[in-house]
Amino acid sequence: MAEIDRDVLKLEMTGWRHDLHAHPEFGFQEERTAAFVAAKLREFGLDDVAEGVGGTGVVGTLKRGSGNRAIALRADMDALRISEQSAAPYRSGNPGIMHACGHDGHTAMLLGAAKLLAEEGGFDGIVRFIFQPAEEWGKGALAMLDDGLMQRFPFDEIFGLHNMPGLPIGHFETRVGSVMSAEDIFEIVLRGLGGHAARPHSGHETLVAACALVTNLQTIVSRRLSPADISVVSVTELITDGTRNALPGLARILGDARSFRSEVSAEIECQMRIIAEGIATAYNVAAEVNYTREFVPLRNDAELVDAAFAAAGTVFERGNIAVAREPMTASEDFARFLDHVPGCFVFLGNGEASAPLHNSSYDFNDDGLLFGANFHVAIARQRLAT
Repeated sequence: MAEIDRDVLKLEMTGWRHDLHAHPEFGFQEERTAAFVAAKLREFGLDDVAEGVGGTGVVGTLKRGSGNRAIALRADMDALRISEQSAAPYRSGNPGIMHACGHDGHTAMLLGAAKLLAEEGGFDGIVRFIFQPAEEWGKGALAMLDDGLMQRFPFDEIFGLHNMPGLPIGHFETRVGSVMSAEDIFEIVLRGLGGHAARPHSGHETLVAACALVTNLQTIVSRRLSPADISVVSVTELITDGTRNALPGLARILGDARSFRSEVSAEIECQMRIIAEGIATAYNVAAEVNYTREFVPLRNDAELVDAAFAAAGTVFERGNIAVAREPMTASEDFARFLDHVPGCFVFLGNGEASAPLHNSSYDFNDDGLLFGANFHVAIARQRLAT
């Protein structure tokens, strides 16, 4: 089989990425994106392309040789509800929606890998290309699994990647075990009796109680959990029904919690309920705590981490490959696939000058595209060696 010119492929991938960036779509609304992906996979000559998996997910299947062993390579496709601040000619054309996490780049990388493997081969077995919707919700992987992903498109192991602002282009990191945290979200509702701002003694307003509760929630991590357990409790919203001269009778406190062990997650919820009930009693209001678990921790398989480092050694310069020093308290629903098969999630540099993820000025760095595509190809060929 003829070898694809990598410089030409990079230009092609850049065009795909810019097209996807200009047409961002929120989770489970990736209709145009999914159609774009499916059309490219068919153009590359994959053996099978299935659309509508888990809503808007796409799964491409490529078979070479006689092997029945299968691996999966996964990319996420969804964008975020953020208004882009950019003058780029390919900036978002969908007001209020942008690719602020680089999923346009992840998708273009995996499309590049599909083209390379389809045209060049170099493996014996089955590669599943999983283009997942709604990662930002934490619901897309579950939706694909609930739609029979493992039964319809079985695979033995799975690999995924994410770009990392601050890490130089051409650099690679991963680690064994805990990589990314679980995410729980909470809402605490305080109900009392609002009234005139001039007569606070005539009611049981909720704002002072809410402020006390926000402050005391910070003691969960600092005083109620072991310092050996990495965890975060963040209050992100405080909303009341008060106004300039009216004290509120309703207050809502919203936020999220991150942890790496289910026992820690359970203890955070337990302590949150204890604190909320105590504050409610002290301020003569009622408290209701709603606590849900959205993401599970992501833990890399040791054998597959070794395989990922070996594959990276064929793509990245030796001095640019490193063991990630510590787990991240961000979350990633790639972890849901790891409840079914072993896997490995890795990080590729997006440049030291990159804006942070989920920032309105963020943009994926096109110089990283070929590194991602080549890593996907390398790990596929290594795990499905001829």
